[in-house]
Amino acid sequence: MPEDIEKPFADWIGRASESEDVLTERLAASFRAIFGQHLAPVAEGAAPLGIHWCLSPAIATMAELGPDGHPAKNRDLPPVPQPRRMWAGGSIETLGALRIGDRIRRRSTIADVTHKTGRSGELWFVAVEHVYSSERGAAIRERHDIVYREAAKPAPGRPATAGVQPAARPHSRSLSAPTSPVLLFRYSAITFNGHRIHYDLPYATEVEGYAGLVVHGPIQATLLFNLAATAIGAPPRKFDYRGLSPAIAGPDIFVRQGAGAEAGTYWTQGQSGAIHMEATAKP
Repeated sequence: MPEDIEKPFADWIGRASESEDVLTERLAASFRAIFGQHLAPVAEGAAPLGIHWCLSPAIATMAELGPDGHPAKNRDLPPVPQPRRMWAGGSIETLGALRIGDRIRRRSTIADVTHKTGRSGELWFVAVEHVYSSERGAAIRERHDIVYREAAKPAPGRPATAGVQPAARPHSRSLSAPTSPVLLFRYSAITFNGHRIHYDLPYATEVEGYAGLVVHGPIQATLLFNLAATAIGAPPRKFDYRGLSPAIAGPDIFVRQGAGAEAGTYWTQGQSGAIHMEATAKP
């Protein structure tokens, strides 16, 4: 179990920034082309669920990028020392709908910065609270958890992780979702995400030590969010999710809903049985 060893960057907690973006029909069409039948039905004029993760990306010039393709210095995030940045999880509260054509304002606040050490080395967790609003008011309130890890020391021929291998887990719904390199590339494009683990195979395997290209965290969260909305019949009022292990591109992944008492639980699962992301949803 990681040990919390200090409370650094205390002066960053509470810092806020704002950005604006327009939810265009072109963005929505691109999003639908990527996710297709896996999107939940929405009202006429409403934006597909999960598209907020495509809004207001960090914009940096080529000269401002680090070796991993992320902006080397993001002025809106604390300059933690570890280089490997990944989605750890988050929580969404649905307050209203985003609509095609909306001008969206996102207010982001640093909620917490935690420094820990564990079996995998030094870890930094940054929690950011986002509020997405249109002219009609707040539509989404989100807590986004980011984890920073030490640089990888990959062993040739050995993947970074095999994932969580569970016992048989009953499910009431199961969808198969593609994870091709082309799908990953298109999602990187509409989110302006330059992280090389999603499209640069030699970098992903030889530098970061993964078994292949890594499926984006928000791709999996989008699939789970939409499956939950389909099961509930409306966008979940509360949706919590956390990453457990990287999903490697290539084979389809399963997007599943639990059965019986676990009907409010959702997860993505690889062909080997590894659980990559899990979520809970409340109507």
